[in-house]
Amino acid sequence: MKTLITALCLSAFAFSAVAGPSCTDQAAEKKLNGAAKNSFVKKCEKDMAAAAQPACDAKAAEKKLAGAAKNSFVKKCVKDGGPTA
Repeated sequence: MKTLITALCLSAFAFSAVAGPSCTDQAAEKKLNGAAKNSFVKKCEKDMAAAAQPACDAKAAEKKLAGAAKNSFVKKCVKDGGPTA
């Protein structure tokens, strides 16, 4: 179990290091405007949240959180882009 948590944390760290610019910055680089920009940013943020979810769940388990405390922690963690050191 500890190996799994360690692997998830390391992958989250690697993802954050590789992630680079924010979704809005990526849209600007692609010169997207209007509905295309909004659609791109929404999908990008959804994908980033999906990638952060397992690492945030593992971090909550590591902290032995449950119930509302776990839900709150995971929600904030995903919003912030994943667990931090």
